[in-house]
Amino acid sequence: MHSFRFSTSNLPVPERRNAVRALHERGILPLEPLADRSVTVQISKHTLPGVGILSGTLSGLRHGSGANSADVSDELFFGVNLDGRCTAFQGKREITLNGGEAMCLSSEMGPFVVVRPKPVRFLGLRVPRNMIAPLVKGLDDATMHVIPRGTEAVTLLARYAAAVATMPRLDLSEVSRLVVNHVHDLIALSIGATCEGAAVAEASSVAAARLQSIKADINANLSDESMSVAAVAARHGVTPRYLHKLFEREGITYTRFVLLQRLERAHRLLRDPRLATSSITVIAFDVGFGDISYFNRVFRRHYNATPSDIRNLNRD
Repeated sequence: MHSFRFSTSNLPVPERRNAVRALHERGILPLEPLADRSVTVQISKHTLPGVGILSGTLSGLRHGSGANSADVSDELFFGVNLDGRCTAFQGKREITLNGGEAMCLSSEMGPFVVVRPKPVRFLGLRVPRNMIAPLVKGLDDATMHVIPRGTEAVTLLARYAAAVATMPRLDLSEVSRLVVNHVHDLIALSIGATCEGAAVAEASSVAAARLQSIKADINANLSDESMSVAAVAARHGVTPRYLHKLFEREGITYTRFVLLQRLERAHRLLRDPRLATSSITVIAFDVGFGDISYFNRVFRRHYNATPSDIRNLNRD
């Protein structure tokens, strides 16, 4: 996976416009500053064979389709407004997206531009049109329409794309192919998959996206000692039984997964020289262990070393 990050936050305000124009001239991002608007860019770009993922915050900018690319007519652009408002123009058509809404744009219908005068937190996906068309009922009719806030497939897609950026082993071709297939299926579900396409997506890609989203949620809340199956399941709109089945498909239980994540984070924190003055008890509590004796026991069993042994490695 190829990745690129860029932010204007450390640039003086007068230099931001030229920095954005440089991105355009280098062919990295087709952004153009709007007149009399403050420019803000904070983006991450990840590219896999078959999908490009762009996410972050833009303000005071026009974002074009890059219509000078030789193969641009073969691409679809799927955008989600996570927060804020933007307007898309293509030919004589115009649509406005508010927070939580999404849209699909096809370059086959001509160049398009998305205008974001004020800050918009967004997700943008670029995929080959010929990979999505067989999965969707009337693809051309599904473009340049607002996909409502709360559409389940869009929510799953946004969460999955965020998780993809942090997934390890994406350079492995088989893992990469699975991720790309999942993204294609979720885009198709978001804009109207065929019956067959929906069935395939529900059986594999939806489950995979939910599991990755749940894993990301767990890692974001490890410090919550009381994080229960019921609470996590409720946040993701599934039953505890379904959540258990998602983990069982990977040969692990929910409880075991949470334990391993807490142990791995504790191990990293114990090795961090910046935390050398933090007590082992504080670190154990910070990663969600409420019982220091239990923490010491499971840590030693897993690493064949005590927390003190791991911490002392930094002092040798």
